[in-house]
Amino acid sequence: MPRSKRSKLVTLSKTDKKGKENKEKTFEAVRQSLDLFRYAFVLLLGNIRSNFLHDIRSDWNGSKLILGKRKVLQKALGESVEDAYKERSNELAEILVDQTGLYALLFTDETPENVEAYFAAFVKLDFAKANNKAPIDFTIPQGIVYSRGGQIPIEEDVPMSHSMEVTLRTKYKIPTKIQGGKIYLDEPFIVCKKGERLDVVKALILKQFGVAATEFKTNLLGYLDTSNSFCKRY
Repeated sequence: MPRSKRSKLVTLSKTDKKGKENKEKTFEAVRQSLDLFRYAFVLLLGNIRSNFLHDIRSDWNGSKLILGKRKVLQKALGESVEDAYKERSNELAEILVDQTGLYALLFTDETPENVEAYFAAFVKLDFAKANNKAPIDFTIPQGIVYSRGGQIPIEEDVPMSHSMEVTLRTKYKIPTKIQGGKIYLDEPFIVCKKGERLDVVKALILKQFGVAATEFKTNLLGYLDTSNSFCKRY
């Protein structure tokens, strides 16, 4: 079993003073967490939105989620058998391959089964922003305006609340009116064509009608059980 590396000097890459301090804090936080928690999981978060990250932190507030530069996380884990802070923690470092997106380490005492179930169910819809490309052609059909704007059969949808009519007409510039107590369009309204650059208003319309640009998922890459040095790649 590798000896403790608490006293061993590990050199981090050259950077400015503030950057160096942040790297050192991340480095120490990883090693402290390896001592405190039974399990360490490697996550690939991709281009995660801050609100989704907040949800994960809130759901795992009894555990420790550490984000950082890939190389800093690798150095903290140990990049070789000789440098491994915990037995086989270097194998977690090997899992941190050079992919696009944000990496994190989740330290917890929850079982792998619970962690796997949580992240399998953690699916978030991400909406397009201004200057993003439109994900689909989107036209609101003529007639009663439904909450999903024709994306699903009307039998599975509900009419949009009449209280939204003023917002649709004045804020979003959609030529709606109230007819029979329902929001109504005299003719189809083209919002966007797939691939076109969205302005602020069009992006807001897509969000209003639940048109998601992407589906966000977190990828579990592997974990280490520090109690018995069992390491698994997914």
